[in-house]
Amino acid sequence: MKATVIAIFFGVFLMCTYAAKEATKKTKKAKLYVPQIDCDVKAGKIINPEFIAKCPPGCQDVKYRVYGTDIYASFSSVCSAAIHSGVIDNTGGKILVQKVAGHSGYRGSFSNGVRSLSLPRWRESFLVSEGKPRKGVTYPSTLEYSSSKSTAVKSEPKKPEQDLKATKSADTTNASEKASEQGDTVRREYRTSSVPTPATQMATTTPTPTTTTTDPSTTTPKPTTTPATTRTTTVAAAAKTRAGLHRVRDIGSSSVHPAYSSVVAAASRQVQAAQGRGQNTGTQRQEPVAAFRRAAGSPAHLAMETDLWKPGLSLFDTGFSSKEELNTKPLESTSQGNPNCKVDLSFLMDGSWSIGKRRFQLQKQFLGNVAQALGIGSAGPLMGIVQYGDDPSTEFNLKTYANSKDLRNAIEKIPQKGGLSNVGKALSFVNKNFFSDANGNRGGAPNVVVVMVDGWPTDQVEEASRLARESGINIFFVTIEAAAESEKQNVIEPNFVDKAVCRTNGFYSINVPSWFSLHKVVQPLVKRVCDSERLVCSKTCLNSADIGFVIDGSSSVGTNNFRTVLQFVANISKEFEISDTDTRIGAVQYTYEQRLEFSFDKYSTKQDVLSAIKRISYWSGGTSTGAAISYASEQLFSKSKPNKRKIMILITDGRSYDDVRVPAMTAHQNGVIAYAVGVAWAAQDELEAIATDPDTEHSFFVDEFDNLYRFVNQLIQNICTEFNSQPRN
Repeated sequence: MKATVIAIFFGVFLMCTYAAKEATKKTKKAKLYVPQIDCDVKAGKIINPEFIAKCPPGCQDVKYRVYGTDIYASFSSVCSAAIHSGVIDNTGGKILVQKVAGHSGYRGSFSNGVRSLSLPRWRESFLVSEGKPRKGVTYPSTLEYSSSKSTAVKSEPKKPEQDLKATKSADTTNASEKASEQGDTVRREYRTSSVPTPATQMATTTPTPTTTTTDPSTTTPKPTTTPATTRTTTVAAAAKTRAGLHRVRDIGSSSVHPAYSSVVAAASRQVQAAQGRGQNTGTQRQEPVAAFRRAAGSPAHLAMETDLWKPGLSLFDTGFSSKEELNTKPLESTSQGNPNCKVDLSFLMDGSWSIGKRRFQLQKQFLGNVAQALGIGSAGPLMGIVQYGDDPSTEFNLKTYANSKDLRNAIEKIPQKGGLSNVGKALSFVNKNFFSDANGNRGGAPNVVVVMVDGWPTDQVEEASRLARESGINIFFVTIEAAAESEKQNVIEPNFVDKAVCRTNGFYSINVPSWFSLHKVVQPLVKRVCDSERLVCSKTCLNSADIGFVIDGSSSVGTNNFRTVLQFVANISKEFEISDTDTRIGAVQYTYEQRLEFSFDKYSTKQDVLSAIKRISYWSGGTSTGAAISYASEQLFSKSKPNKRKIMILITDGRSYDDVRVPAMTAHQNGVIAYAVGVAWAAQDELEAIATDPDTEHSFFVDEFDNLYRFVNQLIQNICTEFNSQPRN
């Protein structure tokens, strides 16, 4: 009997030992499992403070946004941040993620094919490294995700009735406190532990849930409203604490669900109406966020936006502008507009994926503020908008809206296109399609295009800009968060702004360091586009040509007269706007032989050109004018840029030893506009053969070198008269 008991006991012991070993094996096996996450999963959606996960292939995409460099805001895509940091490439792989405290000044950069954006501040950050476990750390095999459903958060035990009354009282006291309450209700999912005070709660940086029910397979929670019954006295206390915070950050967050876009627009209009009825400053600044949150009521969105309430953040750090700043009154439904600013204006708004939804909202806010400041009307400025991405499309043309109020409402409703930043294609589209009579172009008003660019274009803009300028269009560029020094190697066309604008003096370009300071350039931009005295792109006869001087250096000219000829050349040149994107100057000297003094691309400033002309040394020799024309055609004008007007100005003092007719005819056939200037013994028949028809307007004769100066103004006037008589396109 005793032996039987021992045997049974030993058998049970063996079975228990086996079961324990099997359980240990399963546990070890479970520990080896690495959960996979999708490309669009943001770090803030995962509750675990430290975890290892596997990223799929294909996360190197502009639609998966990243904020920061080295240390990333938790609003970033985890996998895209891992690619940006160089931990993995676009084929995917295992990564280790560690949550850390939020901070200010996330820096944007371009790295490993991913462009990260800057961000002023965020509540939480994370670090990403190679997916190797750290010694002594146990990693979860299933990740916990924050849920936007109110049922996912188990409410704390009910407090006494007076506390609930206090909560209700806080709700009715101030609309903005109500918004803060809702945000705090959801934020309980992120708490690490019970905390005695709201201040301590806000300082929490390593979030884990207090009590949550999550579904690991769900990465995109469906938004629902948070019932008031889940609020507690902790919420009320936090709301009361935050009542003193009177400044907010951007509500144009990329977390706004498309389904709520109309709600956001309605809330914004309600806010503007309320502000117009004379609310106090503190209420005005809280109301936009509160109105949006009451309307949308989505805890998923509330959780992302609530922590943006920070002390010391002014309204104007967010991209929102007050009506006082614009200093303009709302126009009536029919308006004559500002008569001191009669321009036909097209904005090219950046709809590319790189800009993100939040910045797209800031851009729309900016355009609405510009429309208000301009004073849109039939006798003043008219404004249309073209949105570009992969391809451009007209949102509305010049005659669609005739007052600022309707225009602002229309801007508010524009959806984002997405795609690349093909600015060159957009400029070509505007040049060919936008400024037409059918679209409301008034003819007598200057045509102005303002290009909004996030970072840099993904195509080339120089040729498209030149064509637009030559059509009389004044081009302005507003670049936001331009390439840093370390990013410039990624820019397709270096110095694209200088190549695109009408002048490179800074008047036609504005660089904004951050989207959150875009509101500061509303008034400066409006002042510039309304300054008709400086909208000089219509003077394209002075800034769209390649001018080649062919100078007689034969023995009959003499040293002193040669210096006079060079002064004549300099006097003509200095009347043109000279740069590598405007008029360019080249020079050839000839006798029996020819010499290229400098080509079109040699000098890009007026001062350099004038200095180069002064340095030309007198050659001396015979006079082979025909050979000189052929040489100039081959060495200068064959290298002229497309769509540049090719102008040859030839100066000679005698008859040529060779034929000039055939070389001149060949040059004319190749698009060269030839002007012939004869001095002293020059042959009139040769001057007429060299000159473009009608030769009476393209040939000049003077009896002495000292009288050359008399023809400077006449020659320039003829150049401009001829240009202005050409078809617009």
